[in-house]
Amino acid sequence: MQARSKIKRAAKSVVKQAAADLLLEVGTEELPPRSIKALSAALGEQLHRGLQIAGLATSNSEHYKVYATPRRLAVQVPEVLRRQPDQISERRGPAWQVAFDEHGQPTQAAVGFARSCGVAPKQLNRLENDKGAWLVFRQKQKGVLAHKLIPTVVADALKALPIPKRMRWGASDEEFVRPVHWLVLLHGNDVIKCELLSVKAGRETAGHRFHYPKPIALRSAKIYPGPLAQRGYVLADFSARRALIRTKVEALAKRKRGIAVIDDGLLEEVTGLVEWPVPILGSFDKSFLKIPPEPLIAAMRDHQRYFHVVDNHGALMPYFITVANIKSKDVAKIREGNMRVIRARFADAQFFWQSDCDTHLEDKVKDLDGVVFHVKLGSVADKVSRVRQLASAIAKEMGGSAQLADRATLLAKADLMTGMVREFPELQGTMGRYYAQHDIEDPEVATAIQEHYLPRHAGDKLPRTQTGQALAIADRLDTLIGIFSVGEGPTGDKDPFALRRAALGVLRIIIEGKLELDLQALLESAWRNYPESLRKDEAVDSVYGFMMDRLRVYYAEVGVRPDVYEAVATCQPARPLDFDRRVRAVMAFRKLPESESLTSANKRIRNILKQAGSVENRRVAGELLTEEPEKRLAQKVETLRQTLAPLFESGDYTQAMKQLASLRPQVDEFFDNVMVMVDEAETRTNRLALLNRLSALFLRVADLSKLQN
Repeated sequence: MQARSKIKRAAKSVVKQAAADLLLEVGTEELPPRSIKALSAALGEQLHRGLQIAGLATSNSEHYKVYATPRRLAVQVPEVLRRQPDQISERRGPAWQVAFDEHGQPTQAAVGFARSCGVAPKQLNRLENDKGAWLVFRQKQKGVLAHKLIPTVVADALKALPIPKRMRWGASDEEFVRPVHWLVLLHGNDVIKCELLSVKAGRETAGHRFHYPKPIALRSAKIYPGPLAQRGYVLADFSARRALIRTKVEALAKRKRGIAVIDDGLLEEVTGLVEWPVPILGSFDKSFLKIPPEPLIAAMRDHQRYFHVVDNHGALMPYFITVANIKSKDVAKIREGNMRVIRARFADAQFFWQSDCDTHLEDKVKDLDGVVFHVKLGSVADKVSRVRQLASAIAKEMGGSAQLADRATLLAKADLMTGMVREFPELQGTMGRYYAQHDIEDPEVATAIQEHYLPRHAGDKLPRTQTGQALAIADRLDTLIGIFSVGEGPTGDKDPFALRRAALGVLRIIIEGKLELDLQALLESAWRNYPESLRKDEAVDSVYGFMMDRLRVYYAEVGVRPDVYEAVATCQPARPLDFDRRVRAVMAFRKLPESESLTSANKRIRNILKQAGSVENRRVAGELLTEEPEKRLAQKVETLRQTLAPLFESGDYTQAMKQLASLRPQVDEFFDNVMVMVDEAETRTNRLALLNRLSALFLRVADLSKLQN
């Protein structure tokens, strides 16, 4: 038993020595805070993939850990092999029957092959499979040591990082996201000696720039990141640092009976700015709360990277929380410094608010003539003039107020001329609403001024008022037609005018807002509002096609299969809401037990009609129906035509498709018992006309022949 136990311990020792943790840490100047998380994730993925390709990764290596701070990117990979596994290489030679003569002696072919392999013929083997037998030379290749392979793996991983702009520093030709100051590369307890990014690898990392500006020697890859936190005032784990910031910020807000508003993007950025986070609560004068909260929040969140605090009702409180990157002996000084900065910014916002309110929003409209919308398309004032016509027409078609839409459009861009929006461009529309309210404009006009910028991004909320919807659609369609007319539509990944977002915004507003609007007609109206010198005949079709491509993307993102989109698109419904109803109907139809059979039948019908030529205007002659199955099918089709008419008229395509599913018995019976392409011309034409009438019923919804089983 003791001997067996010793053998087991020895085996475990061998396994332990065969693999060890790998640590890579790249120490840099301060990294872009918004890129840190993505860079660290990419580095971990690329390093692990490289180790797999090199044959050094084990199953446990999949559980690698990434670390990231403003001054370092690190990856810790468990159980990386110290040597590649040995491999058997195989080289195939001549066919077995050619390699030996009738006496079993090697031929010149076998001797020559053996000589090329550096062995005697008797050291060759036989390879046999279902295609025959061959002479083969097998050789065991010893695995390469890890320390010879890892430097190349690391170099490739660093080169593969998604870095938009790489920097050079000093006299070196090396490039990276920021200048590199140190490099840690440990395999177990051993340093892998190499030089990457003009820095020699070692075991010394660096602590906090101020708290511990001395090197910290790591004796092993396994102990990372313990010594950094214990001695160096560095929390290397990005997720842990983010969670700590959230917890401490929330606790500080709670002290004031408030709630910290923690935007995920801001939290990510702040986490990328600090290595040793120390949240600090600050305050500001309550008098600033008399101005709208948005510029105050923008100053705190976007300009200063502060978390603002609200009460239980969501109202802004006179507090903010900043996150310092240092544990100061005099926190009051840091607090006062931040309060002084925010006080100055708030004073500016207060001045802008008061001075902007000295004149009416309408008084600022005339100044838009001096603001260029596009060098080829005129000023913002020109755009407003065009959009007024279109927005009013859309509002009227929607059952809204053309007068409110006209007024909202007139004022929609006027806040661009205010001091507040010049200081906080991200508040355009928002401040327009406040100024309109101050001027006692109609509440829907004020709301529409803000809403017409919605949605600002994917997943953003949509306008809720009819005036806001009409203005948002008109504004975007005018831009789309104009930019396409001057030939500056998106190309590849480039979309400088955000036309993809504009197109998707229009489609979302119409579909999700349940608006019965004809997109083709709207585009033509937008096109006609431009002067003749700027109208391009192909602009409407180009924009329509572009928007249909965006609609394809819209449906793909919500899980609609491409063939469903194609089935509906073939019918070319011009109303996006109508298009959407058809898509939903086809998706529901696919779940019915009759769908597969009827889909196949539609494909067969389309093929038959395509080969036969046009029979669209042919009527079905009852006297020429001779077979019982075709009589029953014709009767069922005629009955359904009358039943489905009101459903098609109301756009209830889902119910219509359920009714069409009832055709399956008659369709199956027809194709099982009736020959369509008979020699007798009148009978053949009549049966083709019946199939055409049947197909037309389905085409009122979609072309089912496009569906894949």
